[in-house]
Amino acid sequence: MAFNHYILVCGGTGCESSNADKIYKNLKAAAEGHNIEKDVQIVKTGCFGFCEKGPIVKVLPEESFYVEVKPEDAEEIIGEHIVKGRPVSRLQYREAGKENAGIENISFYQKQVRVVLRNCGFINPEDINEYIARDGYAALEKALFSMSPDDVIEELKTSGLRGRGGAGFPTWRKWLFTKQVEDADQKYVVCNADEGDPGAYMDRSVLEGDPHSVLEAMAIAGYTVGASKGFIYIRAEYPLAINRLKIAIAQARELGLLGDSILGSEFSFDIEIRLGAGAFVCGEETALLASIEGERGMPKPRPPFPATKGLWDKPTVINNVETWANIPVILTKGGEWFAGIGTESSKGTKVFALTGKINNSGLVEVPMGTPLRDIVYNIGGGIPNGRKFKAVQTGGPSGGVITADNIDVPIDFEHLQELGSIMGSGGMIVMDEDDCIVDVAKFYLEFTVEESCGKCAPCRIGGRKLYNILDKISKGKGTAEDLEKIQSIGHAMKRASLCGLGQTAPNPALSSMHYFADEYRAHIEDKNCPAGVCTDLVRYTVIEDKCIGCGLCARKCPVSCISGEKRQPHFIDQDKCIKCGECFNACKFDAILRK
Repeated sequence: MAFNHYILVCGGTGCESSNADKIYKNLKAAAEGHNIEKDVQIVKTGCFGFCEKGPIVKVLPEESFYVEVKPEDAEEIIGEHIVKGRPVSRLQYREAGKENAGIENISFYQKQVRVVLRNCGFINPEDINEYIARDGYAALEKALFSMSPDDVIEELKTSGLRGRGGAGFPTWRKWLFTKQVEDADQKYVVCNADEGDPGAYMDRSVLEGDPHSVLEAMAIAGYTVGASKGFIYIRAEYPLAINRLKIAIAQARELGLLGDSILGSEFSFDIEIRLGAGAFVCGEETALLASIEGERGMPKPRPPFPATKGLWDKPTVINNVETWANIPVILTKGGEWFAGIGTESSKGTKVFALTGKINNSGLVEVPMGTPLRDIVYNIGGGIPNGRKFKAVQTGGPSGGVITADNIDVPIDFEHLQELGSIMGSGGMIVMDEDDCIVDVAKFYLEFTVEESCGKCAPCRIGGRKLYNILDKISKGKGTAEDLEKIQSIGHAMKRASLCGLGQTAPNPALSSMHYFADEYRAHIEDKNCPAGVCTDLVRYTVIEDKCIGCGLCARKCPVSCISGEKRQPHFIDQDKCIKCGECFNACKFDAILRK
């Protein structure tokens, strides 16, 4: 059925938390109220990526891009735009110096190449027919009837796809290891959707917006390596993604795309969902597999690797969500097409969750090798309030910082490793001059200490030691010897820890100390936090000749520690001050000194 207009409503978790479902229902009700429900199709999609401006509503064919939409705006969108043909200008996204833009003119999208996110924001993820209409399951059909398992692996080898979960291991090689195990009576395919990095939500958004791409890819892997069973391991904190996966699996089974004799072939493959309890360590392959088996999620020594001895000691292919989402498009468009994106050694695109001190936070997909400057300034729109860029933390608790001196470095596996960071699953947290690098490193160490399974001493003890040292430095009690201890303990953890969590846990401390040695020394030698974040080292005082006695600081103070007469300089009681900084932020006359 042809419609005159199509209205796409963002249905990702971020927009859902801002009443996107109510917007969708109000749009449907408004269309019925105007008796035009047969002329307009209203679709709830996955995440558009531009999370900073959500909830987003897009109207086709005009390409009108409405941002920060509220439920009460639905009537105006239907009545003015759809019925009267007059786009609602107050809701349209605009940029300085640009007319009005459809999505192709919005800076946030212009340097992006959407391969993994190709369907997110375009289709209804709960309708398999919309996925099929965009070449969905064509890759599975091609593999089953036009390609041998060796052909599939060769296509992946040509593509140069490397695992997007962190280590960047060649995908084709992992699949080949499992395929070559000939004496196994059972093999498995596993999707790692246990996304646990602070600030990361790439995998969740793919599963919410395009679940069939992962199901199709897992079925292709099953055919290639000789597996008949797949598991998706996803944390229980992702209810929307879980629900859409359940719907997608049921629909795929109904159409014969999962289950026995897929598409009438001799190949049978089915998928089961397993829920995780949110343990960060279960992002590690062997811990994840142990959890699926019903055991406590703790890493195991490797070798043997899961590819040859994994789930229930059977050969197992395990990839993360983003890796899986690349597979169908590689088979439909060809490995050479995919290899034409990115760099010589890092092919394709990478999805990042761009968060922190950035104007345009959201999901970003760019070709490998894109300079960090393009991501921060062209896509991300720069730093809010005119503040200076300080650094970006990539790779979450396992990564490190990239500083302003390296902002033009291409973002790929090799360059990040050279800088002392990692790609990780794709978290990218931007910091400005008001962030304390010691405090940031301390935050990540606290996270990994809490998430450590405790199985091996280097991680269990070393992580706690590193955190205690950073905590000591942040309170002005550090010594020069502490910097040497961080180096010694950190490198010991990297060499001796059992799994990747422990081996990479020191990275935030080691990386930040390498690039911001002066800031560490300021905490130790000067007993000063240059960013004014570490409360034990901060002191707020009133500059008498600047204070006009307006009393604004006193009214903002949550503990009433500021006193003074009207139009007379005020005074801060240091014994009561909790160093929250509210007085500093409130003063319009620069009369509060923070040092």
